[in-house]
Amino acid sequence: MPIGVHGAPIGGVSSLESRLAECPPAQLIDSCCGAGALRHLESEEILRASAYDLITLGRCGMDLFAQNVGAPFADITGFDAHIGGSPTNIAVAASRLGLRVALLTAVGADLVGDFVLSHLVAEGIDVRCIVRKPGTHTGLAIVGVQPPDRFPLVFYRHNPADIWLNGEDIAAAPIERARILLLSGTALSRGSCGEATLVAAQRARDAGVATYLDLDLRPDHWPSPVELRAALQRLLPVIDVVIGTEEEVYALVGATPEDVFAGKRLSSGQIAELDERIPPFLNAGDGPTLILKRGARGASVLAAGQGEMQVPGFPVSVLNSVGAGDAFAGGLIYGRCQGWDWRASVRMGNACGALVVTRHGCAAAMPRREEVEEFAGELPGVPDETHGA
Repeated sequence: MPIGVHGAPIGGVSSLESRLAECPPAQLIDSCCGAGALRHLESEEILRASAYDLITLGRCGMDLFAQNVGAPFADITGFDAHIGGSPTNIAVAASRLGLRVALLTAVGADLVGDFVLSHLVAEGIDVRCIVRKPGTHTGLAIVGVQPPDRFPLVFYRHNPADIWLNGEDIAAAPIERARILLLSGTALSRGSCGEATLVAAQRARDAGVATYLDLDLRPDHWPSPVELRAALQRLLPVIDVVIGTEEEVYALVGATPEDVFAGKRLSSGQIAELDERIPPFLNAGDGPTLILKRGARGASVLAAGQGEMQVPGFPVSVLNSVGAGDAFAGGLIYGRCQGWDWRASVRMGNACGALVVTRHGCAAAMPRREEVEEFAGELPGVPDETHGA
């Protein structure tokens, strides 16, 4: 049985697996995506009839990926269009692996919103909790691809719909029917979505739903590290699992977070400092389990009072690193929903991330279970009550 907070079944429902098997796939209410009008589901009974392995909350939009691999940004001549935003990418990653997933977000009443909804439905993601916000736009990101280590990213997020997710939208969502709620740090940065995220997290905690936070740091979405830390400190008490890169976690606990906001890579001294600061961070109160992504070195699992569990990565040639972290999160969550221990779940995440960096695109590059098995071999795991949720 999948293991959740303090060794309890995820979602607190022992027969959830059988109930999930009985639930029909989520369907779009009508053929509205092309017409540009998604009808918001009004029947609470229909919502409650569904159950999800995962609900993700936060940013969504369209991604344009440069077709000219290696070209300077000014020389790009064409783009491939995909859906994007970290919670959206994680939803796609988990859905392709076989989980039952819903996305809780908002899009504008525009053609880009139509595009996003249509592609989400094609990925098997339940869109009934996605609302349309008149007077807003659906977000857009443009990505250059200059391997091995330059992937310039430009956001067009002036008044994006997803930052205006509000308490009413959260109240209509079936959070208690999920096994895991995945939140995004960027959702706290502006608009009403920050407070909505806090409400959603508290509801999940009260219902025994495991809460995961992907730090998803986008420095240009925050005025300064001060605001980032203040927002995260409000959310962390109701979070079971934090997922972040070394840079993202350093921005939260390090002495000079301004370096991360300036786009600098951590020095060896800063990484050593980070390793020293993590135990006090985890020991403060009911600290979360931390999944620390260490790039080519794989990832580590850290929890209060426990030693670091290091899980090596997979050596690959990098074509495009954008989306690898989201693939990792999808694979990690998939493993936990199977009842796998942390080592097997993180290995699954590492394999998913490694596959994505060899491919073009982000959401479009997310692998399916059989692809991961072919790449990494069988990925068995066993239930494990250590290291938290």
